[in-house]
Amino acid sequence: MKVIICGAGQVGFHIARYLSADGNDVTVVDQSAELLGRISDQLDVQTVTGHAAYPDVLERAGVANADMLIAVTFIDEVNMTACQVAHALFNVPKKIARIRQQQYLAPAWRDLFTRDHIPIDVIISPEMEVARVIAQRLEVPGTFDSIALAGGKVRVLGVRCTAGTPLINTPLRQLTSLFPDLDIMILAILRGEKLIIPGATDQMLEGDEVYFVISQGHVTRALAAFGREEKQTQRLLIVGGGNIGISLARSLSQSGNGYSPRIIELDEKQSRVAAAELPDVSMLCGSGLDREVLEEANIAQTEVMIAVTDHDETNILSCLLGKRLGAQQAVALVNAASYGPLITNLGVDALISPREITVSRILQHVRRGLIRAVHSLRDGIAEIMEADVLATSPLVGQKIGASGLPKGVLIGMIVRRGAMIIPRPDTVVEEKDTIILIAAAGTVKKVEKLLAVRLEYF
Repeated sequence: MKVIICGAGQVGFHIARYLSADGNDVTVVDQSAELLGRISDQLDVQTVTGHAAYPDVLERAGVANADMLIAVTFIDEVNMTACQVAHALFNVPKKIARIRQQQYLAPAWRDLFTRDHIPIDVIISPEMEVARVIAQRLEVPGTFDSIALAGGKVRVLGVRCTAGTPLINTPLRQLTSLFPDLDIMILAILRGEKLIIPGATDQMLEGDEVYFVISQGHVTRALAAFGREEKQTQRLLIVGGGNIGISLARSLSQSGNGYSPRIIELDEKQSRVAAAELPDVSMLCGSGLDREVLEEANIAQTEVMIAVTDHDETNILSCLLGKRLGAQQAVALVNAASYGPLITNLGVDALISPREITVSRILQHVRRGLIRAVHSLRDGIAEIMEADVLATSPLVGQKIGASGLPKGVLIGMIVRRGAMIIPRPDTVVEEKDTIILIAAAGTVKKVEKLLAVRLEYF
């Protein structure tokens, strides 16, 4: 597949890394020779220096033969124009664009991004995606990650193991005997920088970050097995009243889950904007690093503090201060990947990476086969996928244990005609199954082949 990526920033770099590693023909376009030089030094991709919306620049990048254009520059208007040019002049089949300004996405202008106007096939809004992911995680207290799949029937949850976690130091094969009525599958164990796709003899240890798949109806019991029985969150404090903070507060207030969010925003003008958009949300103008402001926001009674300003350091430090002043949990928005391991050790309970979220959403539309959802772990160390199995897939009719799944791939759940099935070695995959799986880096291409739609299907 030939892909043109417009934008060599963090998102563009990581998309290029994913796609080039899978053997795709990737060209990155950007005006910054410095950013393109970094990409050229680290990735097997082509680069073109120039304005991503100019027809001659896109032509030099080979857009006439491209299967897809992904526009993720820092400027919405450049992304939109690049898609328009790719469609009108070069007939590129699929166009994906990152759009950050919420004004373009208002319901009143829903016809803007259509084939007859601005022909973008997939729009990614980082602000809306981040708000959605945070809200999803708040639904399951006690986890650092929560992914809703199969229309909300299945959850993949991330839990951090402590010395008090009952299941540590227990071979995974014993989980079935310990909890015979609990359908749970451990998908991945992250131990430091190491990924373990576990087998029956592996054990969870103190300090591990564990991902497991469970049906929605068994979530509470599964968390209890991990020693996590926290009550539903209601009292929330959001630091940052920009697009993400506003989107998050709005979605929480309208969720019907009884959330009571408050917002702290440093900029006086932006705080007025947020207050006008959210008349029912309590608003404070001040700094999340100011003890008096946090105390005025009733930090001691706050169940979850969420810092979503534009500055990583502000988010991290305000979360640490908030926890010292009594917040039960703290969630920080962090763009820099290098901060990750350090922050969680300092006491921040969960990190939100806009880059990872955006990359995951784009990959969902890039991966071949009928892949419904993709969630990237730790900058591509693995991917969790939800996919449909068609009649032409080589998996159909095969027992899981004899299906020839690549090493590093584990099927954790099968959804079949509304039933949730934890697969065993003798479980047979059927046509029209929906499968939840994890694929370690380097195995994704093989997974795509297993799920690919062949011509005879049509």
